[in-house]
Amino acid sequence: MKGSARWYPQTTSVIALIPLLVSLLPAPAGAQFKDPAPPALAKLETVAPSKPAANTNTRFHRKPKPLSASAITHDWTSFLGPTHNGISTETRLAKKFPSSGPPLVWEMKKGTGYSSPAVQGDYLVFLHRQGNQEIVECLKADTGERFWQYPYATAYEDRYGYNSGPRTSPTIDGDRVYTYGAEGKLHCLRLTTGQILWKRDILSEFKVLQDFFGVSSTPLVEGDMLIVQVGAPGGPTVAGFDKLTGRLLWGAGKEWSAGYAAPIPATVHGKRRIFAFTGGESQPPKGGLLVIDPRTGALETSFPWRSKSYESVNASCPVIFGNNVFLSASYKTGGAMLEMQPDGKHKVAWTTPDFGMHFSTPIYKDGYLYGFEGRNEPDASLACLNAKTGKVMWRAMPEWKETFEINGDKREQLLSTYRGSILHVDGRFLVLGEMGHLLWMDLTPQGHKETSRAWLFAARQTWSLPVLSRGLLYIVQHERDAIHGTQPRLLCYDLRE
Repeated sequence: MKGSARWYPQTTSVIALIPLLVSLLPAPAGAQFKDPAPPALAKLETVAPSKPAANTNTRFHRKPKPLSASAITHDWTSFLGPTHNGISTETRLAKKFPSSGPPLVWEMKKGTGYSSPAVQGDYLVFLHRQGNQEIVECLKADTGERFWQYPYATAYEDRYGYNSGPRTSPTIDGDRVYTYGAEGKLHCLRLTTGQILWKRDILSEFKVLQDFFGVSSTPLVEGDMLIVQVGAPGGPTVAGFDKLTGRLLWGAGKEWSAGYAAPIPATVHGKRRIFAFTGGESQPPKGGLLVIDPRTGALETSFPWRSKSYESVNASCPVIFGNNVFLSASYKTGGAMLEMQPDGKHKVAWTTPDFGMHFSTPIYKDGYLYGFEGRNEPDASLACLNAKTGKVMWRAMPEWKETFEINGDKREQLLSTYRGSILHVDGRFLVLGEMGHLLWMDLTPQGHKETSRAWLFAARQTWSLPVLSRGLLYIVQHERDAIHGTQPRLLCYDLRE
């Protein structure tokens, strides 16, 4: 076994027949929708796992420090990390940055898109677009060498002038990786070789019109199922597919279109449930939370929560703690706290016009929520919310002066985190600002305190959530660095103590 990656031998034994046997089973009793185009399973040749090879797009800088023997580490196989809430259990991390920032291990030139990577052991999977192809890249996590890549055609065009690359992040499950492109192309690939196992064209098969910003909800693996926001007219809004075969098992919801938030799993009142925050393009604007039994697809409850503005989206993931669910949306919407009941229904604890997240997901800690609210750069702020009452404890815009030089001209500018992203790591908060700043911060109900800060690059649209695995921090730069001229990159930093 290499690193923490899990290996599955390819064989012609009974194990290899499981996908076929599963495909013959009847759908769960809660299924409501017919599968429009069950995918064919690929017949794979038995090949050895790919070995890492030189990647012409990667520049290697240095080896990372050795991991401390007492360090706690984890894989980051799905959006928001192993606990689906932006909270990392990793320890023994460097809490002070040198003036130049944390050591850069490697960097890879990337195409367009807003994806974050997924990491399992030695394998890092990343989705981006180059020319008229979306490309699934599988790299060695600590060197940037390439194991394999899988390209396929795309014609997606962003109608609002943002880039036309994929929005979702890969999801890794054992020796399989799932990707969901901007125009709804869903792929299941073998992690160790890049071989295609099955694929679906969700938008075409379910007759879904392109949403404002294309497909943006990362799929979730839950047990034997792949949970996907589909958003088909007349339903399903959310679907459960057999993760081995791609066959539709159930659908849930008929009235709302797909949202941009990833489905979140949680055990509430002793029962496993899926929380899907839905709602993209529709007229009139509709959307909200669907609470689903993943075994059957039964819709247990729903809660409308969506801006009244036509051009708006639900993109911040639900935050579940105890028996509570917090939802947040921008465009003059705000936050809502639901108390889940043992029967799967809900009660509204409170709502507030404040604490409206545009696309980032807040962090819950010790009775309080911390996150970046606001729709645009000028009105974005870091805030703390009392989870019991909905009261905003404080709201601030962290600011500092940066001195830099462009074409020999020395300048000074007041900058901020703006619409940042946030993780809770090893007792502190790791913050990635919208302009490429990385900060360690202490956040409490009394206020915020910056403990270390570095400027990694001067590029806007730094919107992708950072990924932390085995002491290595992966950050995506989406635009050209306005000072140093570097083009969009995937960057690996050494955060080991």
